[in-house]
Amino acid sequence: MYDSDSFNSLKTHASRMNTPEFHLKHLIKDPCRLTDFSLNIPGFFYDFSRQRLDNSVRQTLNTLAGETRAKEMFVQMAAGNPVNPTEKRAALHTAARGFLDSGLKPENTQILSDIRTVARNIRIFSQDVHKGRITGTRKKKFTDAVIVGIGGSYLGCEFVYKALKPGRHPKINLHFLSNVDIDNFGQILTRIEPDTCLWIIVSKSYTTTETMANLTQVQAFLNRHHLNPEDHLVTITAKGSPGDDPSNPVRASFYMFDFIGGRYSVSSAVGGVPLSLAFGYDTFEQFLIGCAQMDRHAFQAPVQENIPLTAALISIWNIQILKYSAQAIIPYSSALSKLPPHVQQVYMESLGKSVDIHGTPLPCPAGSIVFGEPGTNAQHSFFQLAHQGPAFPVEFIGVLKPGYTGDQVTSKGVFNHQELWANLIAQTQALAKGRDHEDPARSFSGNRPSSLVVIPDLTPESVGLLLSFYEARTVFEGFMLNINPFDQFGVELGKILASGIRRQMAEKNAGTPSGGTPPDPVTAFYLKALFNGRID
Repeated sequence: MYDSDSFNSLKTHASRMNTPEFHLKHLIKDPCRLTDFSLNIPGFFYDFSRQRLDNSVRQTLNTLAGETRAKEMFVQMAAGNPVNPTEKRAALHTAARGFLDSGLKPENTQILSDIRTVARNIRIFSQDVHKGRITGTRKKKFTDAVIVGIGGSYLGCEFVYKALKPGRHPKINLHFLSNVDIDNFGQILTRIEPDTCLWIIVSKSYTTTETMANLTQVQAFLNRHHLNPEDHLVTITAKGSPGDDPSNPVRASFYMFDFIGGRYSVSSAVGGVPLSLAFGYDTFEQFLIGCAQMDRHAFQAPVQENIPLTAALISIWNIQILKYSAQAIIPYSSALSKLPPHVQQVYMESLGKSVDIHGTPLPCPAGSIVFGEPGTNAQHSFFQLAHQGPAFPVEFIGVLKPGYTGDQVTSKGVFNHQELWANLIAQTQALAKGRDHEDPARSFSGNRPSSLVVIPDLTPESVGLLLSFYEARTVFEGFMLNINPFDQFGVELGKILASGIRRQMAEKNAGTPSGGTPPDPVTAFYLKALFNGRID
């Protein structure tokens, strides 16, 4: 990409766009601006009219997409080709949601059979739990389930659960034990009854240190309450892993697959089991339909009409050309509060790379910082910097109909949801236009890019569209940058170092002298503080 004619042309365009006449306050005056710089499919509207680009930039970006073969790579991914070269794996999260017109290669058709088998098992299990055919040790119906997992084993599921909850009462309440921090475990214990709680252990390898530490706490908790682990534990893991061991029976076990990475796994058993328990399998299936709708659009739509591909191109323009180092995700919906953390992982773990797929260093590292908070909370948190500090692109998300349908009253002549939208619309305008003022402290430079995603409601289909949009956008960006968006070796070094420190702690707990390398002075300082409970 970096040595292509299109990429070099974009640098020339950037010089032009940085001149005063191309300030956003001038560009958005064009009456055709919204029509020309927005894309729409049923249930999803993408407005990029307040991004710092014009038709020439957009045409060059579309040419870049063709040169990098982003669409072709997406088709190869959906067909089951090994698009994860470092781990020699396919990436078939699209197949998990019934995206059956993906051109899956004949030799991969067994994959669909395996996915359907898992889906059928999830449906049967969740129905049996809801009807009381599956109960705990003391034959009480389950009222709660705790998902024990970290990273992609819980983030996406938590996002979807919180997004769907306002519009439907959960049949079973979900809780998320992700952090190895014992306080996370302690807080969950205050919200559940031991007799009526399922514990769902999510780990592909069943060796993840944090998850296994929490599993040990769960097993001890069940033993203290004289509950059989085989009545209260469910595993979601790879076939043949330690969590799939017949000698350690559990209430049920569901398979994860190597061809679905953790951060793309919401539509697999990782999300399917908890979400089906919470809302019923039919609701989860509707969510998959929304995911598949965006998958199909990404797969079929030409470059100039392709929503996630256009969003990926704009991201490359903002990061690689305009040199913005961060981007914010601001959902104007409390129900979508867990979307920013989920997108953080999907985007930053996928694209935070310094070398291409051949191991060649990139001219500049890929990816950017992603952060976010729901509006209007964000306005009273970091929007001071957004308007008058270092600029960064903002992606706003609006929901036309709230999940709450109860009685409402007006304040200042408008309902709460209308007040929310007044702020949403105003913030996009303020970032673009800015304001001149005789007092420099009250001046706003404007020309700060933003996009607006609009979904009609918080139905499972709409949430599925939103989730799949961010997945496809990330994948497209990775393909264009010629990096692997499906591995994450950057998380390994800290784990390796932690194992040595853990060993030193274990030796001290056991009272055995260390025979290994003494800790460095800084590590020794903190180990002493931890064991003494104070810093001297």
